[in-house]
Amino acid sequence: MTLDWTTAPADAAAHFARRLAVETDVSDVHAALESGTPGFVLLDSRSAEAWAQGHVPGAVHLPGRDIATRAEELDRSVPVVTYCWGPGCDGATRAALALAQRGFRVREMIGGFEYWAREGLPVETDGGVYRAAPDPLTAPAGISCGC
Repeated sequence: MTLDWTTAPADAAAHFARRLAVETDVSDVHAALESGTPGFVLLDSRSAEAWAQGHVPGAVHLPGRDIATRAEELDRSVPVVTYCWGPGCDGATRAALALAQRGFRVREMIGGFEYWAREGLPVETDGGVYRAAPDPLTAPAGISCGC
């Protein structure tokens, strides 16, 4: 297979700008949360069982299947960042879509909870908050990718 290189640079730029307008990553979310004034609500759209296994400290739990009936529990004036398991799951995308359709400003945290935990960021369970060692494939030598 040969790659098609016929997309105009302006079309590619518009595509990537649209993605950056609706996506964020775990590093940026973590930095915003650490600032103390993130300017958004972090929403975990996974099941109750997944939430209990561990979640981002300070996140709000609202399973994707419940957004239609419970979205009004959220403050519409505050932007929302959604996350689900990880790159192999589109739950955060579906949650973000459902919220956007209801008039919420929303972004999706790409990488999801999987990459949050793999980067050694804080994880909360009923037993408290802990940090696992970073996975060297996602956080080489415990540093950021430098992007």
